Amino acid sequence: MFAAIGRFVVRRAWWVVALWVVAGALVVVFAPSLKTTTNQADFLPGSYESVKAQRLQSSAFPVHHGGAVVVFQRADGGFLTDADNATVQRISGDLTAAHIPGIASMTPGPTSPDRLVQVAKVVIPTAGDPGAESSKDAIRGLRGALADAARGTGLTAGVAGPSATSVDEDEADEDAARTVAVATVVIILALLLLVFRSPVAALLPVVVIAGVYPVARGLIASVDDAFDLTAGTITTELLTVVLFGVGTDYTLFLLFRYREALRDGADSDTAVRHAVTRVGEAIASAAGVVVVAFAALTLSSLGLLRSLGPALALAVLVMLLAGLTLIPAIVSLLGPKVFWPSRSAQHRPAEGGAFTRLGQAVARRPARWAAGSALLMALLALGSLGYKPDFDLAGMATPSDAPSQVATRDLEEGFPAGVTAPTEVYLTATGAAAPTPEQLAAYGDALRVPGVVAVEKPRVSGNGRTAEFAVVQADAPSSAAAMDVLSDELRPAARQAAPPGTKALVGGATAVSVDTSSAVDHDYAVVFPVAAACILVILGLLLHSLVAPWLLMLSVALGFGATLGASTIAFRQFADQAGLVFVLPIVMYLFVVALGTDYNILMVSRLREESRAGRAPREATAGAVAASGPAIASAGLILTGTFATLLLGGNVTLVQLGFTLAFGIAVTAFVMAMLLTPALTALVGRRMWWPGHEADTAPDDPAGQAMSHNSR
Repeated sequence: MFAAIGRFVVRRAWWVVALWVVAGALVVVFAPSLKTTTNQADFLPGSYESVKAQRLQSSAFPVHHGGAVVVFQRADGGFLTDADNATVQRISGDLTAAHIPGIASMTPGPTSPDRLVQVAKVVIPTAGDPGAESSKDAIRGLRGALADAARGTGLTAGVAGPSATSVDEDEADEDAARTVAVATVVIILALLLLVFRSPVAALLPVVVIAGVYPVARGLIASVDDAFDLTAGTITTELLTVVLFGVGTDYTLFLLFRYREALRDGADSDTAVRHAVTRVGEAIASAAGVVVVAFAALTLSSLGLLRSLGPALALAVLVMLLAGLTLIPAIVSLLGPKVFWPSRSAQHRPAEGGAFTRLGQAVARRPARWAAGSALLMALLALGSLGYKPDFDLAGMATPSDAPSQVATRDLEEGFPAGVTAPTEVYLTATGAAAPTPEQLAAYGDALRVPGVVAVEKPRVSGNGRTAEFAVVQADAPSSAAAMDVLSDELRPAARQAAPPGTKALVGGATAVSVDTSSAVDHDYAVVFPVAAACILVILGLLLHSLVAPWLLMLSVALGFGATLGASTIAFRQFADQAGLVFVLPIVMYLFVVALGTDYNILMVSRLREESRAGRAPREATAGAVAASGPAIASAGLILTGTFATLLLGGNVTLVQLGFTLAFGIAVTAFVMAMLLTPALTALVGRRMWWPGHEADTAPDDPAGQAMSHNSR
């Protein structure tokens, strides 16, 4: 099949390029815009209690009195005076009277016991979604009016709360996307120039991927629109690095094989056909692994992952299609000029290079290399014992110097951290009688469990059948301590204290985090095994073996553990962070296992090819490392650098993702693919390919067979 694709692309290169241009333009013009959300509750199934509470809130209280807290302090850091309190009263009244769009009222609250902070509660009448555009527009208007009102008063005023965090997260996402995109392109160009010493070869993947990106984004938006999916903002950030990462990998694999064929004396068209034939199976299998792994996310109970999986899978499929057709067509049109001005395509490097020496060393002592690389990863994996998830997705995705984060820290100097987003407890009648005032008062008292510092007077719905209690916890809304209080104390107390004929639902940010934790536990038990089983099947079909896939998955499991352990040590021990973003293990599993398997597949494909050529296992190992090492090292270096650009994103989530994915790809490429896999193959020998055998018929590639014969 791949030989036929290679022949068609060479014969109809201009047609292929023209078809891509026309089809891409149609997709970009007619595709809808990609919808994204930052509201974590949007990602939970309706069966979870926090989602049921949100639905009850929307029906019982159409005008939700939530949104933001204004934090006042003296600009000189001193104690607030009576005059300052009067100023806060005046500003609150003036801004309420100003009728700022989206702001219903601003009511002064108490001064902290140490008289350093005073708050004012802002009512934003929304349906309860802090990420709604109307809520964010209200925050923007409030911030502008506050700046004017506080000028010359000696006070500073900041806005905290979920809606304010959503505004800052949007701005941070835009800045991060621009930074990551620019840094990705710069790093890829620099590394490709270093690898090929040719501006043409360096620009080729960048130009092609830049053209494929809007096509993939348009197709993702169309699929989301058709199936009523909403993507998280993390989807758009990861889409850039995924496309540039896999696109550069596929281009590198093709160019290295094309250059190898030219060095063996083939003409340009023959070399392109040979490259597509030999590399096509490897990159198609690698892409299949990635697509299946991403598609397994459709089994997730979290909408964030359920929309992320198909989106990235579709992007990889588009990039695979480009790697098998568009890139070979452009290379066919350019010919050897793709390496201009370098003459590397005309001359084979001197024998005894670094990868030749490495291959010989691994072949001589495979047991030592296998044990050493496995032990290194096992030791790193021990660090994962200290893994702890962090569910504050909005806070982690917002830079620490963002106005909402600064205001939150100021607030916590004088008030409990839970003030910014109280837990919402709803008591609703299930029978004919509505709860009485006496029952509501007693119920509010029952909610004052350990860890709760205040329970506000209940707000009763218009029909009197539902009451909303704002419960302020001592700890930050999505912190582990607040989640433990809600799970162990508040939810049980809310249910047990509910009077006969009523039921209780606990919602709010902390409840969403608790339910998200449960959903993630479910996903670990479902997505991981399904993805692993599918990858095993693909590897078995590619290699015609039952042994090789298991050995590869064993090495991948070690790589996963080593990556999680290293990240845990880096962020919990050295950076002293509360935990790692809760989606990290699943995202890491999919990226390190799926994308990292590209390198294992390329190496194993070459090992099988060397074995089919009649070489003994250790000789095949030395030859495969020498031949595939440069491509794997270059691709691994570039993909590592691509993911490392996320470190420039400016928030905790992207920094953690960037470090973890970059480290995982580096381990996969430089330890697993170039050391552990070849060493295990040399040790296992011909049994690696059982029940098939290495003498199976090779792909239909007469030109490649002739070149292989000539090279021997």
